Amino acid sequence: MARYTGPKSKIARKFGEAIFGEDKSFDKKNYPPGQHGNNRRRGKKSEYAIQLMEKQKAKYTYGILEKQFRNLFAKANRSKGVTGEVLLQLCEARLDNVVYRMGISPTRSGARQLVSHRHITVNGELVNIPSYSLNAGDVVGVREKSKSLKAIGDSLAANSSVYEWITWNSDKMDGTFVSVPERLQIPENIKEQLIVELYSK
Repeated sequence: MARYTGPKSKIARKFGEAIFGEDKSFDKKNYPPGQHGNNRRRGKKSEYAIQLMEKQKAKYTYGILEKQFRNLFAKANRSKGVTGEVLLQLCEARLDNVVYRMGISPTRSGARQLVSHRHITVNGELVNIPSYSLNAGDVVGVREKSKSLKAIGDSLAANSSVYEWITWNSDKMDGTFVSVPERLQIPENIKEQLIVELYSK
């Protein structure tokens, strides 16, 4: 699949924030990449450029390709709620994102790989589709044979994040997607209204 596999620091620098988590390279060079990256006299961005940048940031943050993201927006647009908020909620309800939020993997790309490689179960059944959309009450767990994986154990041991909409049982190595998070409960620095404006043109 055509997914970005290049240097993540370069992408983080493009958006001016460490969207993939802690990044020492970004801390050293927190200006845009390229020959003129550190030039403070860069031209003012157009309204369209700002909106496009926000959409790209959301796509890179959640690791979603354009077609998938457009489909999510269409689904959010058809819903009764606030389109931008629903869009982010749909992104958060993806299986790979919830695996990341639960601390089973330290990154979303790692979580996507765990799902694809059949290490994750939903309600006791193996699911290998990273974009699988969870419903409130679904139980996400580590497959029995995969519970001894060092990468998973290390990630869980290092995880200190707590989210009100997710519970985790360390003994069983599973957690519950309790509810769809409210916008205030989603920590990502994404201005979703700009994305709505972009797609609404």
